Amino acid sequence: MSASPSLWTRLSNPSHFMRWSGSLTPWLAGLSALLLAAGLYLSWFVAPPDYQQGETVRIMFIHVPAAWLGVFFYGAMSLSAIGTLVWRHPLADVAQRAGAPIGAALTLVCLVTGSLWGKPMWGTYWVWDARLTSMLLLFLIYCGLIALWRTIEDPNRAARAVAILTLVGAVNLPIIKFSVNWWSTLHQPASILRMGGPTIDPSMLYPLLVMIAAATVGGSTLHLYAMRTEVMRRRVRTLTIREAERLDAGRASVAPTGLPLGQPL
Repeated sequence: MSASPSLWTRLSNPSHFMRWSGSLTPWLAGLSALLLAAGLYLSWFVAPPDYQQGETVRIMFIHVPAAWLGVFFYGAMSLSAIGTLVWRHPLADVAQRAGAPIGAALTLVCLVTGSLWGKPMWGTYWVWDARLTSMLLLFLIYCGLIALWRTIEDPNRAARAVAILTLVGAVNLPIIKFSVNWWSTLHQPASILRMGGPTIDPSMLYPLLVMIAAATVGGSTLHLYAMRTEVMRRRVRTLTIREAERLDAGRASVAPTGLPLGQPL
């Protein structure tokens, strides 16, 4: 009697992933929709305007979740890069490739909303602030990884090259986090995850936390859908290659006259 497959083996099996993710994603999509509806209601109709920033503070409810997810997705991609290089996990490159466009889009949302928020507060859309510059660098790294995947045709070579570049780019993550502490910047310091507790008033903190939760669940749902699409794309590619090889083998076994090779004329 053969032993049942280990948990690691089951988790690394794309077919097993397609089964459980197919059951989970509709529930996650529904949960993210409910959280987003609650978060938008709290952000726009319950949270008060700031005594200094007025109504422009509501940009925070989009800007902060986008910034958090932009960094979060890159951290997840870094873990996937380790899975590709060290354990050669079959789904590691799938997770990394599926997460890159989502992380890039959210980082872009962070930069755009930050610029819109910065104009009334700082008097300009952009300054070469340490936090802003490091987030811009994160967006460029995302774009570079996506371009590298498209440049290298061999999937295995592309996976290794992108994994190495991802780990190199991970050096930027602590710079993003601690830039407001290491340098004197216009960007405000940490106000949620900090020693001594949050500095945001609860009337704004709770709607913001709901929006962060909605963005996290929604981003995770999109990631699972993107991973499923990538698995199916790779299966189609494999089947296409096999069919092309079968047709080539069939053509090679036929003589120019149309008779099988070796058959007497």
